[in-house]
Amino acid sequence: MTDIERSTFCAALNRYGAQAQIMMVFEEMAELQNVLCKFLRGRVDGDTLANIAEEIADVGIMLDQMVIEFKVEDAVAEQRAYKVQRLRNRIDYAE
Repeated sequence: MTDIERSTFCAALNRYGAQAQIMMVFEEMAELQNVLCKFLRGRVDGDTLANIAEEIADVGIMLDQMVIEFKVEDAVAEQRAYKVQRLRNRIDYAE
């Protein structure tokens, strides 16, 4: 995340509080889930991909705030690297 993003996310956490932002994570993830379910059901219109992009962005923003709140940036990076490598190994093994 950029320095401007980090400062904005810290300001949001300070202004609204961790508990409210955790609740927003749930809300944003539910909105992403909803639009993806609509996509899978074939309810695709001109705005569907834009809505998916918007909800992915919202979830990413909230997850970045959680990384800051729980001070787990290094741990998340380690887990991500591990899980990407594990996925790569599974894909390679399946081929």
